[in-house]
Amino acid sequence: MKIIILAAGQGTRLRPYTNNKPKCMVELNGKPLLHYQLEVMQQLDISKSDIAIAAGYLKDKIEAQGIEIFPNPRFAETNMVETLFCVEEYMLDGEDLIIAYGDIIYEAGVLEKLLNTNGDIVVVADLEWQKLWSLRMENPLDDAETFKLNDQGFIKELGKKPQSLNDVEGQFIGLIKVDSKKVRAFKTFYHNLDKSKMYDGKNFDNMYMTTFLQLLIDAKWNLKPAFIKNDWLEVDTADELVIYEKLGLFK
Repeated sequence: MKIIILAAGQGTRLRPYTNNKPKCMVELNGKPLLHYQLEVMQQLDISKSDIAIAAGYLKDKIEAQGIEIFPNPRFAETNMVETLFCVEEYMLDGEDLIIAYGDIIYEAGVLEKLLNTNGDIVVVADLEWQKLWSLRMENPLDDAETFKLNDQGFIKELGKKPQSLNDVEGQFIGLIKVDSKKVRAFKTFYHNLDKSKMYDGKNFDNMYMTTFLQLLIDAKWNLKPAFIKNDWLEVDTADELVIYEKLGLFK
């Protein structure tokens, strides 16, 4: 198994906390976000040699002893998918690939649920997402994204703007597993995309991760949900950080 943590973004909505450090090193209750993830991986006996960090903004400020850091030199003009494939050499055929956003933290059970769920691609989603979103904003639908299942229980849509709560059967949290048998095809799919096209209003270099996942769905890949109930946080804005600390979450 290989794990890639995506931590290249500038975190502009977390300023001033990100004025002099990357988003993944912003602290919640005195501990960097990245260290929460690394501690969970250590709890599950995942070797540091199996973890890589895709970095960009202020990459030299990332504190992750013993873990290889891969730079995205174009971090300021690209998005997550491009950052992910800057670490393509770390995606090994025959080994499961875990992709984790760098601005989330979670309990060990969340990662265990992902590891123990079988599927070509497994996507972690929170069934009780409204609890967290209600802390973060007045109207949860303002920021939520669609997450719909088909009759076979596979994901048929994610990452769109929902019209109602019925469009959100769970909320994607930023954790993905690509099965060992699909890693080569996963890389091939990316390289075969038309780089001149627009994807959900973004050019190829700025494609959203959810857009990429939807393209896989549309190409008849089976994406399976791993459902959880809370036990995680996303830290996206300075206001959220203050709220989480006041509530003593993950303390």
